[in-house]
Amino acid sequence: MSTRPPSSDWSVLETVAVLARWLLGALFLYMGLNKALHPVEFLKLVRQYEMVSNPVLLNSIVVVLPWFEAFCGLMLLAGVAVRGSALMLLSMLVPFTLLVLRRALALHATAGTPFCGIKFDCGCGAGEVVICTKLLENCVLTLLSGWLQTGRGRKLCLRHALFPNRQDEVRLQHLVKETV
Repeated sequence: MSTRPPSSDWSVLETVAVLARWLLGALFLYMGLNKALHPVEFLKLVRQYEMVSNPVLLNSIVVVLPWFEAFCGLMLLAGVAVRGSALMLLSMLVPFTLLVLRRALALHATAGTPFCGIKFDCGCGAGEVVICTKLLENCVLTLLSGWLQTGRGRKLCLRHALFPNRQDEVRLQHLVKETV
């Protein structure tokens, strides 16, 4: 058994957190752009949830949500505002997962199909999905987003490359306040 300290401050946990941040970022960037580039298809899918009947609000959701997802994904990839981006992903994932579950339960009740046999395009940007797999995937993404909320995954962050320590950031804030 070796008692020498590790040669770097990278731990397995930190590596997993960085990989989780990159995975979430890439996934939401891809899914957001996929929806943004196909707004008519996304509009049809959002209508199927029958949550919003106002056309202005419906169109606003279809226009804004995909770009917001892509933006959050880009922020996670770059490592800027990681906890804030993870919080925004949580605020989208939880209600979306509940909506998908509600729709799947309704399809299960009306069609009598076994729950895990239900397939439909949920609007996430991945096409038709098996509902049990999608719910499990969303639960994992929710857990990863929550884990990033704890401050994990800070290695290889652009924010920490720009401001290696808190004193530099405070000095910059004072300079900005003096110029304003």
